[in-house]
Amino acid sequence: MRKKPVMIIDLDRCIGCLSCEVACKQEKGLETFNIRPMKVFRVEGLSDTADAFFLPMNCFHCEPAPCVFACPTSAMRKRDDGIVYLQETLCIGCKACIIACPYGAITFNPNTMKVEKCDYCYKRVDNGLLPSCVSKCVTNCLYFVEVDEVPKDRHRASRINSDLLSKLFDWRRTLQTCALSSE
Repeated sequence: MRKKPVMIIDLDRCIGCLSCEVACKQEKGLETFNIRPMKVFRVEGLSDTADAFFLPMNCFHCEPAPCVFACPTSAMRKRDDGIVYLQETLCIGCKACIIACPYGAITFNPNTMKVEKCDYCYKRVDNGLLPSCVSKCVTNCLYFVEVDEVPKDRHRASRINSDLLSKLFDWRRTLQTCALSSE
């Protein structure tokens, strides 16, 4: 069995410098402002304290990957090692993968009329290099490792209790529930 590459993020170290976002955009040659395969969110207001933290977020390369199943042309693909990537020549820009992604990790690029997403810079990885965001991270809060079994909790930080983190992702479940009940 082949080991799975996983991005591990140390939220205690992230200072929101956006160096990972810039590196990602440069690696992919993206010039449009709102297309960000790697995003850094500032999260605040979840508790009574004036505490905030930064949350770098990219594609989770899900198992199974809903975007891969939703794609009608098989442009969205999953490699044996678990990396989900886009075969650009097959993409027709239908946005089915965007709708299927539970994390909002896929974006439509109006310049190319195709979608953009994090693919762990798989061409760099195949050449023994780290993904661009990891290699350019100023605080070394991004780690790219290969594991036998993908960890269940990808984001864990000592200063953020589990209640705060679950509140952060509750809005997504609420939206999905509302969308399903309105159909």
